[in-house]
Amino acid sequence: MKRLVYILLFVVGGQTSFAQQLPLYDQYLYNKFLIDPAHAGSDGYSSFNMTAREQWMGYSGAPRTYSISWQTRILKRGYKIKRTIFNRTTFTPKNDGRVGLGAYIFSDRNGLIKRTGFQAAYSYHMWLHKSTQLSLGLAFTGYHFVINANELSFEEADEPWLNDNLRRGVFVPDIDFGIYFLNPRFDFGFSALQLFGAAVKTGDYAYRNFRMDRHFYTFGSYYISTGSRTEIEPSVLFKISEQFKPQADIGITYIYYDKLWSGLTYRTGGGLIANIRLRYIPDHSKWAALYFGYAVDFTLNEIQSVTYGTHEFTVALKFGNSTRRYRWLDRY
Repeated sequence: MKRLVYILLFVVGGQTSFAQQLPLYDQYLYNKFLIDPAHAGSDGYSSFNMTAREQWMGYSGAPRTYSISWQTRILKRGYKIKRTIFNRTTFTPKNDGRVGLGAYIFSDRNGLIKRTGFQAAYSYHMWLHKSTQLSLGLAFTGYHFVINANELSFEEADEPWLNDNLRRGVFVPDIDFGIYFLNPRFDFGFSALQLFGAAVKTGDYAYRNFRMDRHFYTFGSYYISTGSRTEIEPSVLFKISEQFKPQADIGITYIYYDKLWSGLTYRTGGGLIANIRLRYIPDHSKWAALYFGYAVDFTLNEIQSVTYGTHEFTVALKFGNSTRRYRWLDRY
């Protein structure tokens, strides 16, 4: 029993001190909602995104992440007659198109650790100056955390906890917060994730020492026109947690006619990421577009010699055209 307790404390402690606590993504530029709840509905589209990520493929116990996300914006629909203080009649939209909604579910496995959960987000968008938009977002998250006892080996085959505590796991509610600035030429965001730090949890008492660190993301990108149909987008993402272990992604993306994206990113700590994304619009469709993305991550350290790299696939479906996209602007 003591041996099992020590292993449990090591695994749970390791989750907060050394292991990868939150899922990593290589294609977050195309779905920033995964790292910032304020992004929900910021572009006016309704979209569905699916992501499958296999990290260090070929290495036993390597992280695997799967997620499905949705986001939309409540646009202006219908008008009502309103009389001003100057006795003038105006037509006012029943809603001002400032509210965004989003949600996603995910499954993330890292060695013996497995997290399965969800997020529901609310965002509010407002104009600062001309075409610059400020968005604020708040998200409620919840996930089930469990240690896979089936993969632990013990000298005592009849260890009672193997069929009890470890398999039950614990449910952890939490809160995320984000800020997002959007402009036709640039965007900038900040988010704070896991603000409760797993201080609140329900489930088996064996996980009483389980805790999560708060994580903070700062990111931004800028669009540089290089021709009538081409753009270059430099970008940066800076991540840090309460462990004070910073990591940065520095990348550049080539964009052709909003149909092809091709990028290269350097991740500090030893990582080089190449990604490509394609847009497909079905014939006779003015309201929907399909996006396909693929990224491969080469680790610049010893583990690369025993793996086939990290691979990430995304599929996205977006609804809405340019008219619908900007219906929430005052001029519409």
